[in-house]
Amino acid sequence: MTIRDASAEWQGTLKEGSGRLWLGSGVFEGAYSFPSRFENGPGTNPEELIAAAHAGCFSMALSAILGREGYTPARIRTIAKVHLGATTAGPTITRIELETEASVAGLTEEEFERLAQAAKATCLVSRALAGVAAITLKVSLIDS
Repeated sequence: MTIRDASAEWQGTLKEGSGRLWLGSGVFEGAYSFPSRFENGPGTNPEELIAAAHAGCFSMALSAILGREGYTPARIRTIAKVHLGATTAGPTITRIELETEASVAGLTEEEFERLAQAAKATCLVSRALAGVAAITLKVSLIDS
């Protein structure tokens, strides 16, 4: 099966430190910090990357489902909004809102709703965010 990777590096304390995120493919590298994650500071954050992954995955899943039903979408555009809130467990993704629009000839609103709901339920990222059976950790302590 395919394996995708990304990496992150953090330097300093939680609130004053900063970090960088890299996609394994090399197509994205960006800075992140406490302000970019928990406030509205410049840079990216893990939740924004989750939103991008969810929007992309959902759009592809919807395209696949439409194709199986005999429809060819001219265009699908999806926005994912990841809400980060405070809970007793600490900062938590409390909700994800998906908004999608598509141009598909011959499709009714009711059928589009049904197929979009199916895409939401079967998209890989939707399923991953519903729960992960195993999280592994490999650590290395290096001299600083």
